[in-house]
Amino acid sequence: MARMGLGTRKDWLLLALVTGLSVGLWLWPTGFEERLPADAHQVKATVTAVDNAHVRQYGLVREGEQRVTAVPVSGPFAGRPVVADNILVGKLEMDKLFAPGDTALLVLSLRGDAIVSAVAQDHWRLSLQGLLLGLFALALIAYAGLVGVKAVVSFVFTALLLWKVLVPATLAGVDPMLCVLGVIAALMAAIVFLVGGVNRRSLAAYLGSLGGVGVTCLLSLATAPGFALPGSVKPFAEMLLYTGYAHLDLGRMFLATICLGASGAIMDVAMDVAASQSEVAAHHPEIGRMGLCLSGFRVGRVVVGTMATTLLLAYCGGSLALLMVVMAQGVPLINVATMPHVAAEIANTLVGSFGLVTAAPLTAVAGALLLAEGRKG
Repeated sequence: MARMGLGTRKDWLLLALVTGLSVGLWLWPTGFEERLPADAHQVKATVTAVDNAHVRQYGLVREGEQRVTAVPVSGPFAGRPVVADNILVGKLEMDKLFAPGDTALLVLSLRGDAIVSAVAQDHWRLSLQGLLLGLFALALIAYAGLVGVKAVVSFVFTALLLWKVLVPATLAGVDPMLCVLGVIAALMAAIVFLVGGVNRRSLAAYLGSLGGVGVTCLLSLATAPGFALPGSVKPFAEMLLYTGYAHLDLGRMFLATICLGASGAIMDVAMDVAASQSEVAAHHPEIGRMGLCLSGFRVGRVVVGTMATTLLLAYCGGSLALLMVVMAQGVPLINVATMPHVAAEIANTLVGSFGLVTAAPLTAVAGALLLAEGRKG
């Protein structure tokens, strides 16, 4: 049954368990509920007209107020034109301008059944996001079958675990590093055993992943004094302090994000090595533990070489504008490397790469012990 791609009984039980946990997490209250006023109502609306008479332009920056006329497309106010305010504060990353034909998210202030005022909160993006998510799930299932279904379930479970457990627990004051380690251990177990099946191969990948993440966390703690980076180096960190959470340790949060950011690549490396060892052991059961271990080392060297670059590209992609600014201004390279934002990405890349380098041999050793001598993965 497992060979036909239908999975074993353990696989189906685990799939049902993770699906049930995902439903439970969806219903689980975070303790930080949405604070939309009781007399407010959010609606999707189509913009029909705009008034820019009170919008002032200063170079690239706009300030003032745009008046937006929009028609809600659903709910009790569907079809009724509403004039909403769009306040511009002079920040390009936060301000938005609407044009006729756009779809907007309106926040309506109500008094009984009457609309007192309205605010054009932002462009409506949920439809496109939902469409892309649905197409991604369909493509994954069409290509990978049952494994694709498991991957989709693990994706949803991971997103819910981060939003429903990690974020509220950290806000509540739980040590960020311990919280991240616990969440990573849980989501790695769900992802690895769901996608890889409940078998020795997945166990080897899981053990190697845990080892790599452990090394990343220890190294991040050891190098933190040398980097001397403030926790507020990450976007919105300072804003978090001003919203009533000045007690949070932003430094520990930054170190925890290094471990969290590297965990996905570490898990990929471990699964690649374990899967290759499983294939070798299945076709050459006489290879023995040492031969299988050396085979895992050879595969790990190739995988690590590309994955380390993957981390670099991922982190540089988020800082491309910063790098363009410093180059355009002729800032010396040594100054660039010591800038807090750049140094933070260097720390992410280098410390995370150590986890990758460690995960590969650890998985190779675990796979040799678990898969050799004719044991099937």
